[in-house]
Amino acid sequence: MEALERTLAAIGPADAGAMARARAHQDRLTKPRGALGELEDVAVRLAGIAGVCPPPLPVPAALAIFAADHGVHAHGVSRWPQEVTAQMVANFVAGGAVANAFAAHAGASVTVVDVGVASDLPESPRLLARKVAYGTADLSRGPAMSAEQALAAVGVGVRVALDLVDAGAACLVAGDMGIANTTASAALICAFTGRDAAEVTGGGAGADAGSLARKIEIVRRGLEVNGVTAPPPAPEGPDRGRREALRRLAAVGGLEHAAITGFVLAAAASRVPVILDGVIAGAAALAAAALAPAAVDHCVAGHRSAEPGHAITLGHLGLRPLVDLELRLGEGTGALLAYPLVGAAVRVMHEVATFDSAGVTGKDGAGRTS
Repeated sequence: MEALERTLAAIGPADAGAMARARAHQDRLTKPRGALGELEDVAVRLAGIAGVCPPPLPVPAALAIFAADHGVHAHGVSRWPQEVTAQMVANFVAGGAVANAFAAHAGASVTVVDVGVASDLPESPRLLARKVAYGTADLSRGPAMSAEQALAAVGVGVRVALDLVDAGAACLVAGDMGIANTTASAALICAFTGRDAAEVTGGGAGADAGSLARKIEIVRRGLEVNGVTAPPPAPEGPDRGRREALRRLAAVGGLEHAAITGFVLAAAASRVPVILDGVIAGAAALAAAALAPAAVDHCVAGHRSAEPGHAITLGHLGLRPLVDLELRLGEGTGALLAYPLVGAAVRVMHEVATFDSAGVTGKDGAGRTS
């Protein structure tokens, strides 16, 4: 808990002055004001994160894939056997997954973290063994994690993020792997937004109509059993609010959700941007925002997942996705696709001439765009 408190204490909001300077600089560049749309907002956000204008280029990037299993899998909420989690971890380590291909294309490193896979994995220099437990308990029968397990998993994410930043990463990318983790994600989204299970629960990795209905019922049951059917009450103080956020995370989340929560918090504490992937990372970001609202200032929404709960999550967080390709893979793939756009947005700030420096007449007849 002490490490988490130190991390939370280091998180502050985006630098308003740097954002104002970035917005003014955008308006002086040789283009019509607002012509780059959302990319201008991304550049301004990164200036606010770094506290300088122009912001540093987000190079290099580092993807962390947090892997864990889920006790709720026993209810048939996924058509994939639980063993696939461990098999996909081996695939990441071998470099054969889509995330590996996208990371290579983007020039991002890949770190694979076992935070809760339900089996022992072979040792590998390309795998971080940080197992907190062999998967979670069944969230439909009680808390998925103990408070101690949730805190430990958050701590894993914090440490991974800090180590990557210390190694030189200027942009973090959050990825995941865990069969049945869209069920836990739906429960977390309900727990932090108050939305109904039917609104946020999707098919995940190919659920049919029957298994989707069962999945929705399991999510509802988990919320009721764990007493998280309403959004968190307005906290009387930060300590009480944080305790309730951690309780909800432990009640219906996964070990990878908790780790990504810590990953997001540590990125914010380090003032390094973190690109969120799909519904799993988004659900974790809800927990991070409940623990430290200013953490959202340091997040970029890489894409909008095909899972219905993800659009609701992004709306709740106030984030706009950069890519919408109906992806539903996870692993960090959507965030990796968005990463070059983030870099391009910042490069504009460094390399595009202003009207004055280029001698280009602005629309008022002078070298400015006002």
